[in-house]
Amino acid sequence: MKRPLYPLALGNFAIGTGMFVTAGLLPPIAGDLGVSQSAAGQVMTVFALAYAVLSPVLAALTARLSRKRVLLIALAVFVLGNTLTALAPTYSLVLATRVVAAAGAAMFTPTASGVASALTDPEHRGRALALVMGGISVSSAIGVPLGTWLGGMSSWRATIWMVVGLGVVGFAAAAALVPDVRLPTAAGLRGRFAPLRDRRVLVVLATQLLMFAAAFTAYTYIGSLFDLPLTAVLWAWGLGGVVGNQIGGRLTDVYGPRRMVLVALAASTGFLALIPVANLALPVALVWAFLWGALGWLVGPAQQYRTVAAVPGNVPIGLGLLSSAQYVGLFAAGVAGGVALDWYGRTGVVVLSTGLALVTLLFTLATYRPEPRPALAEAARA
Repeated sequence: MKRPLYPLALGNFAIGTGMFVTAGLLPPIAGDLGVSQSAAGQVMTVFALAYAVLSPVLAALTARLSRKRVLLIALAVFVLGNTLTALAPTYSLVLATRVVAAAGAAMFTPTASGVASALTDPEHRGRALALVMGGISVSSAIGVPLGTWLGGMSSWRATIWMVVGLGVVGFAAAAALVPDVRLPTAAGLRGRFAPLRDRRVLVVLATQLLMFAAAFTAYTYIGSLFDLPLTAVLWAWGLGGVVGNQIGGRLTDVYGPRRMVLVALAASTGFLALIPVANLALPVALVWAFLWGALGWLVGPAQQYRTVAAVPGNVPIGLGLLSSAQYVGLFAAGVAGGVALDWYGRTGVVVLSTGLALVTLLFTLATYRPEPRPALAEAARA
């Protein structure tokens, strides 16, 4: 059943590129639109906030549709939003068009994970989720560095047109290869938030929010943290992310999610603290970025596994909430990181991101209790 998973990964590749590439385009965006770099960083922040808010709403509105139709509508909206971004003449219009693009992403990524879970046998679910979400990690290795280079050589709008092309290819692949799947789910908006009454779900979502707030406080403003060639640093981070995501899926299947989550959080805390050291020389930065990406991305499949285990009867809703928590974290990172950059410079950004990472690690140690192996096996069969 791997064949239908590749179009899902390709769609996530387009979405990940469109979302994260703006971190490498802050100078050209700021120059073209006549705003500061911290203001340019809000292009990603608005996308993240819109995604977090719209994900449960749009999931409720599309609950009765087949999952394939939702995937195609999502990619069409994503392509439209990015087309409007590429054409928008002012900063305010660029922000508005990012909301449209985020609406497509908010429909696609949770649906893709739900379809992957439904199409895969329990013993390989961690690897299937890693493959589909691997599209986002691959985008950080290929799409984001390529888009950053293109934005520097041509314009940031050329990069957005590249994202439009990727979205069109993803739409065609999904239309041709993804089967028509229907998943049981609550249709109403109230049902979308029902899992929040479960403490297990809340702690997973809190970890996701804090984890992304920590990492993307640094990543969103990475162009302001390094004096070295940014494309090379982003490429190394993305390549590490691809490796970590794939290894993380396999290790989650073997060792369970808790160990992977804690290892990833501990590693991320250490690597965020080492940003000033990484900025000393390009070889050091490349090794640092690869290891940060590889160890940090171990957590992705494990967090999805935790979510599936917590809401086995309502996987699409659980994964949608996980995505919303992730993007609330990105929103918080964009706002807090921008304030830290304006007030305290790059040192403030590093201290804030490292502090948030340490809080995430301590919170997870306190709330994520070890599960017996039979419980993990039961979760895999769900």
